[in-house]
Amino acid sequence: MSNTRTNTSTKPLFQPFTSEKLTLPNRTVMAPMTRGFSPDGVPGEDVAAYYRRRAENGVGLIVTEGTGVNHPTSVSGASIPVFYGEKSLNGWAQVVKEVHKVGGKIVPQLWHVGMTRKEGDLPNEEALPVGPSGLSLSGEKVTEPMTDDEIANMVEAYAQAAADAKRIGFDGIELHGAHGYLIDQFFWENTNQRTDRYGGDIIGRAHFAVEVIEACRREVGPDFPIIFRFSQWKMNNFNAKIAETPEELENLLQPLVEAGVDIFHCSTRRFWEPEFEGSDLNLAGWTKKVTGKPVISVGSVGLDGEFTSFAGANTTSLDGLIEKLDNEEFDLVAIGRSLLMDPKWVSKVRDGQADDLLPFNKEALKKLY
Repeated sequence: MSNTRTNTSTKPLFQPFTSEKLTLPNRTVMAPMTRGFSPDGVPGEDVAAYYRRRAENGVGLIVTEGTGVNHPTSVSGASIPVFYGEKSLNGWAQVVKEVHKVGGKIVPQLWHVGMTRKEGDLPNEEALPVGPSGLSLSGEKVTEPMTDDEIANMVEAYAQAAADAKRIGFDGIELHGAHGYLIDQFFWENTNQRTDRYGGDIIGRAHFAVEVIEACRREVGPDFPIIFRFSQWKMNNFNAKIAETPEELENLLQPLVEAGVDIFHCSTRRFWEPEFEGSDLNLAGWTKKVTGKPVISVGSVGLDGEFTSFAGANTTSLDGLIEKLDNEEFDLVAIGRSLLMDPKWVSKVRDGQADDLLPFNKEALKKLY
């Protein structure tokens, strides 16, 4: 494959991106990927260097791995990073510094795992998991539903994290509302059986997310980018849907736009799959259509196997992706496992070195490349 042809064919991926609050040198985004290399929740020099390597190799925007908001059960593991407390925030400030030093941009993904946390998980093994109705993803009752006070405190925990992100120099925030974690547990009928203002129809079930977004917006002011990640699928159910139709999708997302979301990060397992019958648009394409907001598409970019199988995967052509990007179905493209294996993935694609791209090997999960 000649350099010229490759460079021409991937050109849409390397156009600058400009929205109201965010300007990026190209359309590539590092997808958030939990790594578990932060002992006691504190990201160290190795984590800062890991993100820096992606920035210096041309990634347009880095979204960090999920990092827990200030709540005893926000994460389920002693080496998963958190976003509160002096040590952890100093660690994150160092990450930002390293990424900015090489001209990169970075946002933290603010996270609470909700009812996916098992009883007895570290840290804080005595703390019980929390969720809208105390139900696990499979619908079993584990704990009591969150009270109004618990919900209000949780909203404030997100707001505090947003304020801290701005204070320590991040370029925006991403709220994790996908994959069956806390915010998504409010969205999904199977895990949200509430009959108060946080439950009921799709608009009621979006109310918790609305409060979180509004509280974050209040803390960061009008000009700081808020990205919101959501998905239809859940960790235990790849066929789950919150929205069965484009109309339902609009009912879910419009309140989030009004609350202050600037960009939607639409998580699918395979970016090429249509979301609704009768249209080739994927979830990102539909989200852009019904909200008018910029969108990030994601899902097995550059690989021939979806990440949820956790097996190896080979590299594959980017032609279908570039075509959709060129058609403006979505604005930005998040790359996960390809970038986890190879910090130079973006620069290799840019420079026409497709033959040098590395296949994904699950052993890569054990190391910070």
